[in-house]
Amino acid sequence: MEIKEAEFVSSVISIAQCPPPDKPEYAFIGRSNVGKSSLINMLTSRKGLAKTSSSPGKTQTINHFIINKDSDAWYLVDLPGYGYAKVSKVQRAKWEEFIRSYLKRRENLLCVFVLLDARHEALKPDLEFMRWLGETGIPFVMLFTKSDKVSAPAMERNFKAYSEKMLEDWENLPQAFFSSAETGKSKTEILEFIGKTNLVY
Repeated sequence: MEIKEAEFVSSVISIAQCPPPDKPEYAFIGRSNVGKSSLINMLTSRKGLAKTSSSPGKTQTINHFIINKDSDAWYLVDLPGYGYAKVSKVQRAKWEEFIRSYLKRRENLLCVFVLLDARHEALKPDLEFMRWLGETGIPFVMLFTKSDKVSAPAMERNFKAYSEKMLEDWENLPQAFFSSAETGKSKTEILEFIGKTNLVY
């Protein structure tokens, strides 16, 4: 599957404000500063589509982008990060509430890409969020970012740590991708996954 067009549609703070749920939708989420915006820009080949920042918590709204609007269109959604951000606890609680509301109620959401930093071992916020997705019945895949910044043995060790923790609760692991916004690693595989998933919509 090839991305020929990618355009910003809306930036909202509630599911009621989202575009009509008439197209397949894929959400991207992860801890603050995991490299989400850079990954979205890499996938779409649009350098400034999603705004990047060195400061955690840059994304504070649900941002919809329409992909290939004239043929086999689908929505790519950039969600606020969870975990650390330079905002108050009250603000973080509001983010969490509207993010989870969106994830549970958005009827055309086909899959959530949970972004994980390949340089780190299994982290509690990531494990807790993926456990919630599983318990809620929301389909998701694991998307490891920054794989170019870690050695292959270390990345394998970190993935094993996630696998062991998750298999304490589940029989099977979700699909996993290992990506790099710098090199474009796994771009083809991720877009092929989306293309195949669109066929069942």
